[in-house]
Amino acid sequence: MSPLNLDDFSDLIERPDSGVRRDAEERRERLVVRPGALGRLDELGEWLAAAQGAVPVRPVERPKAVLFAGDHGVAELGVSGRPAGSAYTLVRAVLDGASPVAVLARRMDVPVRVVDAGLDCDPELLPAEVVRHRVRRGSGRIDIEDALTRDEAERAVRLGMAVADEEADSGTDLVVLGDLSVGGTTPASTLVAALCGTDASVVTGRGGVAIDDLTWMRKCAAIRDALRRARPVLGDQLELLATVGGADLAAITGFLLQAAVRRLPVILDGVVSAACALVAQRAAFRAPDWWLAGQVSGEPAQGKALDRMALHPLLDQGVTVGEGTGAMLALPFVQASAALAAELPERTPDGPDATDAEDHKHEVH
Repeated sequence: MSPLNLDDFSDLIERPDSGVRRDAEERRERLVVRPGALGRLDELGEWLAAAQGAVPVRPVERPKAVLFAGDHGVAELGVSGRPAGSAYTLVRAVLDGASPVAVLARRMDVPVRVVDAGLDCDPELLPAEVVRHRVRRGSGRIDIEDALTRDEAERAVRLGMAVADEEADSGTDLVVLGDLSVGGTTPASTLVAALCGTDASVVTGRGGVAIDDLTWMRKCAAIRDALRRARPVLGDQLELLATVGGADLAAITGFLLQAAVRRLPVILDGVVSAACALVAQRAAFRAPDWWLAGQVSGEPAQGKALDRMALHPLLDQGVTVGEGTGAMLALPFVQASAALAAELPERTPDGPDATDAEDHKHEVH
């Protein structure tokens, strides 16, 4: 197998079909509900049509939640609201149907797939289908050592690519993407700071489980130290993921890139998926056209990453739990946009809306 070069994705990824999008916009102009009255739902329907290459847009009928799991050695510094090495408990809660994303997925009838990329636990604690792809047990402490070897980083990216291919081949038509990690917001924030050229304090947030001021200071110091290690390898995205990322972050990056190759739309969740998306954008500038930002997580690094990619979150409900929850909450919004774009009737030439439109046209002139 030839060495992986993330820059190759730039030639493999095309934008959603602009001609189809124009057709969708023209169809929208003909619907009985006047253009603009549905707000952002119009824009989403047109984006989906372009992604699918279909007018009218097809309903989103086979969404899937895909959650990548991993532990991060930097959690040993006390930078997280959860104990180091405890991410398997988050996975267990999802599998048992006891986490927010699991409850929502059950209510919405959305299958959930959990992929262990780098959990720091005995594999016997979890089902074989979850742990079988694990790249390594936990990721290194990024303030003083690499998260992964370069070979492990490549394996993790290829894992994410393989999962994207499996989902595309199985007929999944939209992915709700999330992470199940302990310490994951620290490498995610480091990646964003490195790629945006900002200081540690600008990107350091409070995490999914809110931390106190002393913990925040430890987290900020860890990001500062990791940033010093990240800056020399900024020109090589794979090396960057190996240095200050982690197995789950590398896998998410590979998933996002290959999903864009396969024309599979993805809803991003919080700061971890946003940071991976930013790394993927550096490799392939067209890739963000295939992603939606599900919600505002409150993490400053997420805001900076989404700004850099010109992605505007669909929801802002103060949800900070992570684990794919915010992205799952955005799913019905996306499904509603598809339903409205596909099922609203077009105006008849002599209908009342046609008269109204004519009146408005004269008012403008």
